Amino acid sequence: MSLRQRPVSAGPAAPKNAAVLAKEHVSPETSPKSANSFWILLGALGLSALLVFFSKPFFGGSINYATPYALCSSEAKVYTVDAQNSQTQCIVVAEGHIASTGSLEEIQLHWKSQVPHSELQVRYIPPGSIIVPGLSDAHGHILEYGASRELALEGTKDIKETVARVREYILAHPEIQKNMSAYVLGGGWDHTVWPTSRWPSADDLDSDPVLQGRPIILQSKDCHALWVSSKVVVSSAPFPEVVDGGLIIRDEAGHPNGMFLDNAQDLIFQPPLTDDDLSRRFSIAVQDVVAMGLTSVHDAGLNPISLEFFAKQAEQNKLPIRIYGMTYFDENVEYWGNTTKPIIDAGNGRLNARSVKIFTDGALRTSGAALYEPYADDHTTNGAMRISADVLHHWLPLFLRDGWQVNIHAIGDRANGIILDVFEACLEGVNISASRPRLEHAQIITQADRVRLGKLGVIASVQPTHAISDMWYAEDRLGPERIKNLYAFRSIIDSGARIALGSDFPVESPNPLFGFYAAITRLSADGKSPHGSEGWFPEQRLTRQEALRGMTIDPAYASFTESTLGSLEAGKRADFVILSQDIMTVAANRVLSTKVVATVIDGTPVYGRF
Repeated sequence: MSLRQRPVSAGPAAPKNAAVLAKEHVSPETSPKSANSFWILLGALGLSALLVFFSKPFFGGSINYATPYALCSSEAKVYTVDAQNSQTQCIVVAEGHIASTGSLEEIQLHWKSQVPHSELQVRYIPPGSIIVPGLSDAHGHILEYGASRELALEGTKDIKETVARVREYILAHPEIQKNMSAYVLGGGWDHTVWPTSRWPSADDLDSDPVLQGRPIILQSKDCHALWVSSKVVVSSAPFPEVVDGGLIIRDEAGHPNGMFLDNAQDLIFQPPLTDDDLSRRFSIAVQDVVAMGLTSVHDAGLNPISLEFFAKQAEQNKLPIRIYGMTYFDENVEYWGNTTKPIIDAGNGRLNARSVKIFTDGALRTSGAALYEPYADDHTTNGAMRISADVLHHWLPLFLRDGWQVNIHAIGDRANGIILDVFEACLEGVNISASRPRLEHAQIITQADRVRLGKLGVIASVQPTHAISDMWYAEDRLGPERIKNLYAFRSIIDSGARIALGSDFPVESPNPLFGFYAAITRLSADGKSPHGSEGWFPEQRLTRQEALRGMTIDPAYASFTESTLGSLEAGKRADFVILSQDIMTVAANRVLSTKVVATVIDGTPVYGRF
């Protein structure tokens, strides 16, 4: 996904210094809190500071989450995701961290030995349910998701239905209906599922009397195209004849027709976002993602406005989830990597922003992904690079030198090949475990480049739900041979590369269970694929253990937080999710029926209860 809605009023300024943004402590990577420190502190507190609870299990009543407690599974279905992928019966939570794990007998004996004369409150999860570490999305867009939920266009069957949905939205909002100058912003339309092969146009919007004369901006599902009204075209003019790394669709007379692809989207004026806009979108997004079991999101492209918003939330301890931010890279501004300090563990560990996000090509859906050979369904193009290799060779060593993780968007095989060339040159002599560079999407990669990916130690940040969305049209676009290199997750792992799983929401749903299901089945939600019921290229499926690790400990490693997050081990933060059934053993066709019972961060539920 390409970051959009970068307000023009923000100008080309580089990100503010983190110390100014959040007044947070800039420190080396925080080491996990020693498990022994919990017991030392609890013992020092004494009986007077502890509430006494009966140690027998109970299901009803309330629980004081600030007081140490044990949460157990009668079936020992606590998936720790430790190095041995072990299961256990109970976790003990104290001061927002995991104090210990083990059987009920083991944790009670340990408790009594460490905190004598005090009984540990014990609760059980419902029969059949399980506990897993907090789930992470390694590539999403929080504020953009909130915006997409306000006027959602996903699922429309054609241009006419999309226009009708915009019309209904305007009529349902009197404040917009009465104000012809109010911008109408929406997103999620997908031309690949429409019966027509043509792009939508400004004329399609202007043909409706309710829409005519209004400024309307509609983002595509993959966020690599903007469909705008004539009012917006006029207000954003003049336009250049050619856009590097982008395309302006024109009518027969050569005039812009209201469609702007990739870098051309930056030419469209969009109203600056207010604090109320940001807060509203954030609230919408958080409410949804915690209900789906997400405790952490890697936000893949923060502009100065959104970064400042999150930093303020962290400063005020108002971040209800963990955010790992990737700062948007603009080659046209002055280099800031040596003047801006990374944000590390602001807001009690809720915000980190220590990486830079660079876009290199467009998307497969809009034929903008940079390929070695022309598209099978359009021989006039092989996509486009949005940034040159020379620029990358110049900037990457600087960011790596100054301690920034470099995360690069690459979709087409040519884009991925160029990026690996650049990484190969820039990573020589670099400590990979300290820099942890990432390839965001890594969608189409040749076999030779997959081998290079593994040897270089570059993390592949991939999105399984993209595979089951794109499988219906991708072969027409790439042909029968090149398609084998698309979403080749198993081959990437077998090459020795490390992965991290995400969704790229709002392009796809942020529901991690959808990603889990897609990774292990490569089937649509109703059990179908172009290759039948065994899945689309079933040899590329992940195991359930790989999928679970891909959304827990692997994203933690990809965000430098594996010492505090990603698994249920003593000393780590108590982020976990209770699921209604065992996704590790239940039939694959039942995974999507799983419910989130509770989502817990720092030992306290942010969704549900137990």
